Amino acid sequence: QVQLVESGGGSVQAGGSLRLSCVVSGYRYSWYSMGWFRQAPGKDREGVACLDIGGGRTYYANSVKGRFTISQDNAKNTLYLQMNTLKPEDAAMYYCAAAPLRDSCQERDFAYWGQGTQVTVSA
Repeated sequence: QVQLVESGGGSVQAGGSLRLSCVVSGYRYSWYSMGWFRQAPGKDREGVACLDIGGGRTYYANSVKGRFTISQDNAKNTLYLQMNTLKPEDAAMYYCAAAPLRDSCQERDFAYWGQGTQVTVSA
């Protein structure tokens, strides 16, 4: 059974940083895509950053380019999202997800989801 467990969310002031973690179990942590998505109240869920595990290619939403970094630690089966220079508009529930497809950041391709971790950014 695949499980994804996020952690690292919290409340920060604008300009601050957070690092989200996602531990994956019961899943072949290779040759697939993993990503971070977020959903703010009243908005659709959007892809923030994705990583092709086998090839290392990354994708970032335009709104976070240069501020967020997605990375992995294979030994720990953990996916990270380093978020710097946070803005109030980054506040959302952040979800980790895994897709049985290479090089994808399309929400519809992601079959496995964590429960989410809340990020709050105050102005």
